[in-house]
Amino acid sequence: MFPATHEVSNQSRALVGHNVYSGDAALRDALAFHAPGADEAPRKMLGALLGSEMMATHARLANLHTPSLYTHDRFGHRIDEVEFHPSYHALLGAAVAAGLHATPWALGPGAHIERAAGFLMFTQLEAAVLCPVSMTYAVTPALRGNAAVFAAWFDKLASTRYDLRRLPGPAKHGVTMGMGMTEKQGGSDVRANTTRAEYVEDTALGRCYRLVGHKWFFSAPMSDAFLVLAQAPGGLSCFFLPRVLPDGGLNGVAIQRLKDKLGNHANASSEVEFNGALAWLVGEEGRGVAQILEMGTLTRLDCALGTAGLMRGAVALALHHSTQRLAFGKRLVDQPLMRNVLADLALESEAATALALRLARAIDRQGDPFEALMRRVLTPVAKFWVCKRGSALAQEAMECLGGNGYVEAQGEGVMARIYREMPLNSIWEGAGNIMALDLLRALRKRAQQGAAACETVQALDAEIAPSRGRHAGFDRFVDALFARLADATDGGGDEAGARRLAQDVALAVQASLLQRHSPDFVFDAFCRSRLHSGGPQVFGTLPSGLPLEAIVQRAMPG
Repeated sequence: MFPATHEVSNQSRALVGHNVYSGDAALRDALAFHAPGADEAPRKMLGALLGSEMMATHARLANLHTPSLYTHDRFGHRIDEVEFHPSYHALLGAAVAAGLHATPWALGPGAHIERAAGFLMFTQLEAAVLCPVSMTYAVTPALRGNAAVFAAWFDKLASTRYDLRRLPGPAKHGVTMGMGMTEKQGGSDVRANTTRAEYVEDTALGRCYRLVGHKWFFSAPMSDAFLVLAQAPGGLSCFFLPRVLPDGGLNGVAIQRLKDKLGNHANASSEVEFNGALAWLVGEEGRGVAQILEMGTLTRLDCALGTAGLMRGAVALALHHSTQRLAFGKRLVDQPLMRNVLADLALESEAATALALRLARAIDRQGDPFEALMRRVLTPVAKFWVCKRGSALAQEAMECLGGNGYVEAQGEGVMARIYREMPLNSIWEGAGNIMALDLLRALRKRAQQGAAACETVQALDAEIAPSRGRHAGFDRFVDALFARLADATDGGGDEAGARRLAQDVALAVQASLLQRHSPDFVFDAFCRSRLHSGGPQVFGTLPSGLPLEAIVQRAMPG
């Protein structure tokens, strides 16, 4: 026996055994504003599950034991199977059971807000398994473009029963879907796609085609079906492509390899070839881009929600660590400069949650013309700004843990996993420039000829109006912003300044939301630290005189 050389002390414990919902005051207050009177019991149950040690173990194992591709069986038959660790299936099954995929489309008002809250909370546990969940949510309404496919598949898409068996979709208890848009030569420019679709025949599921070509990014290839883009005789079109054909045979989709990614390790992203794969037309030939735009609104919502969840997870870890770790005779949280950093991170996280849930409300209220305008302007704004701030926040939160935050530790380094995950949502479904330019398009499109002002700007003005007169700095910032918006609406404004415009729209909406459903000290701190000519700076530069202790305590994970 060797003598003990030291005792382990002054190390923080793992953040497990807490309720992700009950310990998040910012989330609770935002939901009380957007869905007053809603039953909190399901949120609390999900929050307890997501904060449990059992689920944390599943998240660790799903990321540590990454997916493996098997193109052939031992007899030489092509199988194109991706094998996942059982913990992956446990996590995906939990997300499906919570109805975070297509279930809201089968429910009434408020379902999309509840789903958004659950998605945001689940991301704090594990983000990678939510890829097929998000895509299933996004593609479901687009399937209405093929009534026969929608009728055959919708009940299974909305089911809360997870079924991993390789069967035709209608024969399963529940199904998930993916998407295949990007090709190696085009990236975001999907009009450059070269995959060809040749008409075969009319069937019970509609017009059937054979696809020949490739996809450079084909996420979650074990999904039951995919929406893909291909060039039909009438132009770029959208197609429904099942993995297993109605007769039980595999479709002509060959998985070439799995992507070796920076993060998102539990999820399989692949490159595929279509070797005469059968697919059914969704919508009309030549209308593929319109279908993408419809789905993009929903996937971009999830980029904002997912990043807001990762931000909350990073802040919770930093706060949890800082209450236990001692340095120079004090807890980290009691060190004035560290408290400034933590409070600043907490403000950013709360503002991200507020903006993401506001977008979810706009999607929930499908028949409201005002909310349709808010969807149009807030989708690119939230996707751009929340995702841009995520990576910077994760880096600063990691620094709060020091070297312990940087290590992977056989999958137990949750902060390192969050840091690696952060850039994905900023890239996926349109990177920053795509979002900023999309905002300009929304501002420059007048809904009616001869309208006095752009309807989207009018809607934005109405959205922010309740918070005017509450803070001098806010009023000055908003007045200057709307002068720039008017210029952009009239065709002025420089495309090179589109990112700054998207940033400032996001900040104005975030401030307004915080004024309406957060404590006054949060709203004041956000305005004083963000709404100035320089914009947000490095974290930990909050001005003097702010109630840092109150901000930090509000954000504590419980």
